[in-house]
Amino acid sequence: MKLTYIQCPLRRFTFESKQIKKWVETVAYGKTLNLFAGKTLLNLNEIRNDIDKNMIAEYHKDAYDFVCEYKEKFDTILLDPPYAYRKAMEMYNGNYSSKFKLIADEIPKILNKNGQVISFGYHSTFLGKKRGYILKELCVFGHSGAQHCTIAIVENREK
Repeated sequence: MKLTYIQCPLRRFTFESKQIKKWVETVAYGKTLNLFAGKTLLNLNEIRNDIDKNMIAEYHKDAYDFVCEYKEKFDTILLDPPYAYRKAMEMYNGNYSSKFKLIADEIPKILNKNGQVISFGYHSTFLGKKRGYILKELCVFGHSGAQHCTIAIVENREK
């Protein structure tokens, strides 16, 4: 398992940070699903979903519904949901968008056998060995002062 630390400023949308954007563009590979896309376009072969119709995305579905309904497979899936209920309600115009456990249980249906999932948050949320994933990399993005860190967890599917 690789451990990476990157110092960078905190931004409202995760991928607005140049350092986080550069890191994810380096780590992600192949056809990539950005399930909670936000407003920052990534330099990837990216399919974008965001429940907020004001965000740049091909799809504007609830993340759980998207994962259940989409039929093609991805090499990389990016998960960057708002984890706090209050933040979800503010960021997604009153739509609660974090059904992480339900989404995690459905992801294998749209992830290639040797695919990877990259999860972002202020705390760690692993898909874990029970779901057939192994930890590949943990990246901590430190934000100066009394700001929380952003944690990125890279897990490879082994089943």
